[in-house]
Amino acid sequence: MKAVVHQSIAGLKGVRVADVEDREPGAGEVKIRLKTAGLNHRDLFVPVRHGTEDSAIVLGSDGSGIVQSVGEGVNGVEAGSEVVINPALGWEKNSPAPPEGFEILGLPDDGTFAEHIIIAAENIEPKPKHLSWEEAGVLPLGALTAYRALITRGRIRSGQTVFIPGVGSGVATFLVQMAKAAGARVIVTSRSGEKRERALALGADRAIDSNADWQAELEKEEIDLVIDSVGAATWNRSLDALKRGGTMVVFGASAGDEVKVNIREFFYGQYNLLGSTMGSAEEFREMLQFIKRHEIKPVIDKTFELAEAKQAFQRLEAGEQFGKIGLVIE
Repeated sequence: MKAVVHQSIAGLKGVRVADVEDREPGAGEVKIRLKTAGLNHRDLFVPVRHGTEDSAIVLGSDGSGIVQSVGEGVNGVEAGSEVVINPALGWEKNSPAPPEGFEILGLPDDGTFAEHIIIAAENIEPKPKHLSWEEAGVLPLGALTAYRALITRGRIRSGQTVFIPGVGSGVATFLVQMAKAAGARVIVTSRSGEKRERALALGADRAIDSNADWQAELEKEEIDLVIDSVGAATWNRSLDALKRGGTMVVFGASAGDEVKVNIREFFYGQYNLLGSTMGSAEEFREMLQFIKRHEIKPVIDKTFELAEAKQAFQRLEAGEQFGKIGLVIE
């Protein structure tokens, strides 16, 4: 079967479309004929982390498709079922942190950028009927990450104000949609005027230039919750924007892992700092119910054919997207 793999050369230079061995599901597994898949920033990191001496690995964490066959011992799943894939492996019940052994689909296990995938039956859920194949295929990782950060960890409530630096990524667009559905006021930032306009059209109440003086811009705002995925470049600016006693949830560090914090200002401000990563299978099901109840649809930036995967990766790496980039597989 055709698949997008990484092998031999570190980084995107080692990414290519290749023929890989197809197989049938084992006990407890299902085989999915993939219709669409979605790119995440993780897909840029995996080719760097995957060893150049290791065997080729199929990339991708997001996907949606049709059950083709089921393995021994699988109950309640029939061939022909339309499903979405939960990329969080080994995390069933909601908990303060992932259990030992938690992994994300796409490394070390083969991922979704292929014509078929074999996965544990417990990692599939029915495809929401209001979503197209393209929308369902780009949903899982970003929507789950946003749901846990905003709902489970951030405990957003109606009437609160949430601040989201760096709008444009798939997760950030989900955060805007989910926060508005929860009844919150939403403020975002971006260097791009076009992205700011698109965020406002999506439902954001304010969109600020990332290069502006945030404290001056937000002087009359009371920020209850900050959801930050940028990292070092925005960490202290985000903290300064937060009201005393407010909460900052962090789930990424795309602009650097290490920050310097004034501890005295932090404890005098009575701030709450929370980390968040992906989510459990329980939260994945809750997230699907949330998007169905509020009829939320992923923002799709652009789709590419499987053979055009390199172009999709390049667009993601350049940060040109607003929303999710998809791969149409069939």
